Amino acid sequence: MHIASVGVSKFCFLFSLAFCGLLLLLIPALQPPARQADLPQPRPQVRPAHESPSHHAGVPAVSVHGGSIETEVTRNDNHRKGGGLSGSRSRDLLELKDIFIAVKTTRKYHKSRLELLIQTWVSRAKEQTYIFTDGEDKELRMRTGADIINTNCSAAHTRQALCCKMSVEYDKFIESQKKWFCHVDDDNYVILPSLLRLLSSYHHSQDVYLGRPSLDHPIEAAERVKSDGSVSVKFWFATGGAGFCISRGLALKMSPWTSLGNFISTAEKIRLPDDCTIGYIIEALLEVTLTHTHFFHSHLENLQKLPTDTVLEQVTLSYGGFENRRNVVSVVGGFSLAEDPTRFKTVHCLLYPETDWCPKLKPRHKN
Repeated sequence: MHIASVGVSKFCFLFSLAFCGLLLLLIPALQPPARQADLPQPRPQVRPAHESPSHHAGVPAVSVHGGSIETEVTRNDNHRKGGGLSGSRSRDLLELKDIFIAVKTTRKYHKSRLELLIQTWVSRAKEQTYIFTDGEDKELRMRTGADIINTNCSAAHTRQALCCKMSVEYDKFIESQKKWFCHVDDDNYVILPSLLRLLSSYHHSQDVYLGRPSLDHPIEAAERVKSDGSVSVKFWFATGGAGFCISRGLALKMSPWTSLGNFISTAEKIRLPDDCTIGYIIEALLEVTLTHTHFFHSHLENLQKLPTDTVLEQVTLSYGGFENRRNVVSVVGGFSLAEDPTRFKTVHCLLYPETDWCPKLKPRHKN
């Protein structure tokens, strides 16, 4: 009798295990199907707030209305890494007042070069332009109303004198709180709509160094800041004769080697001029690459080769010196070459035909 009850108990135990296993298999099938909303959804692709445009980014459109400049940026997102919808349009808030334009000159060129700039493009950007010279000129200051800064640097065209002025330019820019630092020489015409269009393709908080090299290869110098000078370093630099621009984000990073006179000592360590020292600090020390652009031009180029129909699309123009006065852009307007040997007046009147001293076009007579 006892043996029979033990056999029944074992049978019941095995039956219970089998029944429980069957229930575990049937539970998923008995549950209702999951709704679409309960399924995990893919994360939406979010574009970075301030992503650097690629080299092939779309060109923003610029319109000029009575001296004020409006900019609308159209970027091709197919070249972006952040994703997003292709062909989207965004409004760039960059204005001319956000740009610090530094003009380097010397007292002996106040009349022959500087007055031409003040008459032309500087007249359209007086509040944004700062003229750095080496001598006081109260007459010019009162007559033009331009912001002329006497750096008290030497008037000699030496490495030390050039670096002295660049040092003052940098410190004044940092004080200004503006978004972009752009340096040009006193033989450059700045096409303001093109400058704004170019800078609007980037963001001032990013590391941006824009310009045109004067060489077809990087310059090589002895590394005297991070080593004892026994090691050489290669880097690109944008020639100051064509002009260059630096974002505020990058300029702030340059401070240890640039601010409060440090720029002069940095230049002395590597024994290079001001524009080369800028390239050294940015490319060699901060390891930020120069963005090469063909929109900046110096007198070292053959300016007559620049296609006439693209002149007004450039950012800076220049003209030949005493040895090559004919090296100017080919552009046709209301002034002859004798009346306007630099072609700056002609360019200015094509950009701003309403200027009071520009030749007025004669109306055509109807037959």
